[in-house]
Amino acid sequence: MQKAIADYLQFIRGEAKSPRTIIAYESDLEQFHTFLQRFFPDAEVQVGQISPLMIRDFMRWMHDSGVGNRSLSRKTTALNSFFRFLKLTGVIDKNPMDRIKRPKFEKKLPLFFSEEEVAQLLKIPDTADKFGLRNRAILELLYSSGLRLSELADLQLSDIDMKRGLLRVIGKGNKERMVPVGEPAIQAIREYLPARAELQTPQSSNKLFLTRSGKDFDHRQLYTILDKYFAVIAQKKGYSPHTLRHSFATHLLERKVDIRVIQVLLGHKKLETTSIYAHVATDLLREVIGPLEPMPPA
Repeated sequence: MQKAIADYLQFIRGEAKSPRTIIAYESDLEQFHTFLQRFFPDAEVQVGQISPLMIRDFMRWMHDSGVGNRSLSRKTTALNSFFRFLKLTGVIDKNPMDRIKRPKFEKKLPLFFSEEEVAQLLKIPDTADKFGLRNRAILELLYSSGLRLSELADLQLSDIDMKRGLLRVIGKGNKERMVPVGEPAIQAIREYLPARAELQTPQSSNKLFLTRSGKDFDHRQLYTILDKYFAVIAQKKGYSPHTLRHSFATHLLERKVDIRVIQVLLGHKKLETTSIYAHVATDLLREVIGPLEPMPPA
């Protein structure tokens, strides 16, 4: 079992899976292995001996341990991917996941800022120094183009066309997309570039945003820097740099931008993923007009 897990993880690392997905899948498979060792202790269970009943017992065990349906759904996906790999490579003849259904879960509506809150947020960085100029440019670009934090961390200087207001983004699955950049973000980047020249060292890369020591950012470092700005205006827990991405999509939808256009801008593979913002807009409408009255009989 351990060798099968190791072979599978090596396989998905070469599939351009995100590091976060790989870590999550590894954790899920290790939990499944722990379950097998605990409840079938006499001998190491061979992957060909794993049955749908064992998997259902594992899911029930996780559920009884307090694991929610959202996490169980991901574990189902991880196990299905694992056993599909084993079948593809001839290790097993049948995929025991073929008879297992993913648990349903209620999608949570994303948190987002109002336009007034975004305006307030963008004014917080102190542009009297180079770090404030950098941080304001980061915030402006996150909101202007709806980027993920990891996408922003990977941006190269050559990825932005200042004249045409376009940005080349490499998203999930190494997929490329072009997104527009608003004039306020373009202006903020222009004002940041001289500060970037001060941060740059002979060892610096061509990344657009650099750390205090002139090195590349990763998304965790960016999160730490930006979190203090969100704390100033956030009245609820759960606000993060990703909230700007949600705000970007929600505000576009409020302005009647076609949801398929928003899907392309966000780099969503499925329209279903983007459609969550339609629910946000519906909830906003209900808050404004109140509960709907039943239609009178004809």
